[in-house]
Amino acid sequence: MATATYTKTGTKATTDAKLPKEVFSLEVENHELLKIAYNAYLDNSRSNNARTKLRGEVRGGGRKPWRQKGTGRARAGSIRSPLWRGGGITFGPSGNENYSKKISKGAKRTAIKQALSLANKAGNVSVIETFETKGKTADTVELLKKLGAKRRTLIVVSEKDDLVDRATRNIQQVKAVQAKYLNVFDVVNAHHIIISKKSLEIIETWLSGGSK
Repeated sequence: MATATYTKTGTKATTDAKLPKEVFSLEVENHELLKIAYNAYLDNSRSNNARTKLRGEVRGGGRKPWRQKGTGRARAGSIRSPLWRGGGITFGPSGNENYSKKISKGAKRTAIKQALSLANKAGNVSVIETFETKGKTADTVELLKKLGAKRRTLIVVSEKDDLVDRATRNIQQVKAVQAKYLNVFDVVNAHHIIISKKSLEIIETWLSGGSK
């Protein structure tokens, strides 16, 4: 079993909390799977808004610019040709591109466990009894001070409701995520990971294959 800082909300007492070895103590020989899962998250989050017009969609250009022969200039049929400035775009984005990438459920879980193991090995994982808040930012700031979290922090909660959102959204470099939606991107980019005790149980069950 691995260990991490265990802080009870509202008290100054700290003890050791046991982290499941099969989730937080994997030996990561290389980072290839982490890279695949990381890039897949970015690609699946990508919005496809870019779109260019073909020559038939650009307004104007219905009249031939000049006669076919006798001018000494190259032949031209429309000022909206892709060869002209302001003309249509050849091979541009159409808005129908699919950038999403599929990764198997098993590979995704393994990648998350690898990311958590690396974070735990670096001493960046803390476990708290519970994350209870009345929606006040001050409560979260006080907790971060107790745990010494000064950089980008990820708070993992069992249920993310409106109170949790209000207590964390206005703090720079702090993000709250529900345990069942934990992902490689957030774990890898966090300098400090705070996990509630109940969330730890959910993560263990989920990544061990006990639930979908």
